[in-house]
Amino acid sequence: MEIRKVAVVGGGTMGRQIALNAAISGFETKVTDTIPAVRENVRKWAGDYLAGRIAKGRMTAEQVEETGKRFLVAESTEEAVSDADLVIEAVIEREDVKKEVFREISRLAPDKAILTTNSSRMPSSLFIDCVKDPSRLANTHYNNPALVMKVVEIEQNEQTSEETVQALVDFCLANKKTPIRVRKEIDGLVVSRILHAINEEALHLVEGGYCSIEDVDKACTEGLNHPMGPFRLMDLTGIDLNFDIRRNEYEQTGVKPTGYDLFKKYVEEGRLGKKAGKGFYDYS
Repeated sequence: MEIRKVAVVGGGTMGRQIALNAAISGFETKVTDTIPAVRENVRKWAGDYLAGRIAKGRMTAEQVEETGKRFLVAESTEEAVSDADLVIEAVIEREDVKKEVFREISRLAPDKAILTTNSSRMPSSLFIDCVKDPSRLANTHYNNPALVMKVVEIEQNEQTSEETVQALVDFCLANKKTPIRVRKEIDGLVVSRILHAINEEALHLVEGGYCSIEDVDKACTEGLNHPMGPFRLMDLTGIDLNFDIRRNEYEQTGVKPTGYDLFKKYVEEGRLGKKAGKGFYDYS
């Protein structure tokens, strides 16, 4: 199961970074999105990012040129996945949407292709009935920002083959990532579960009036030596994504999660985080 060609379905914050990271690491990579404006944004973002690498002395002009040849924004899912060895799904955190994507990529991708989801909250077993070969199905969860963060969590379901897991481990290593193997499915995987516990307590402190958002973040960065406080990190990952996770939890359990009302209010106000210019903090 040698991986040479990679397709990423979903051109949002995570998908575009996963795709460009693979292209920089030497893989022929295609990324696509159903929204034309998103595809155009990916092209512009990738160009700006690579130009910045040259300006900062992180990459040479020749390296950027070669990366550009390996990085393609595809106009359709079929164009993206038709010759892929690995397809990574990185669309919105909604089960119905993801299931439709997996049905489509299973139909369009080669039989040999490994199919993975970038989700940390939805195990790949949810999509077993959507694919032709569940032994080639798994989670590959990148942490945000995917171009920077080293850990990629590889979670197998009961039908995932050892060959699939090993191919994904090798792929991560070739991308200069640190693979973490999650040997059976658990909600949130490893990194997100630990982070979730921190975020829950941070939201509890703020909602209960014990501490301000700014002071919670200072406590983490200056008291615990974390590189970023939980509220700034939630701004980076997206208020809408954090709300989607809590909404799914609410729908499944009937119990309103910590922070649900706060995230709902911010989403309704368009305060989606750094990408929108305003979230818990103002970036305008």
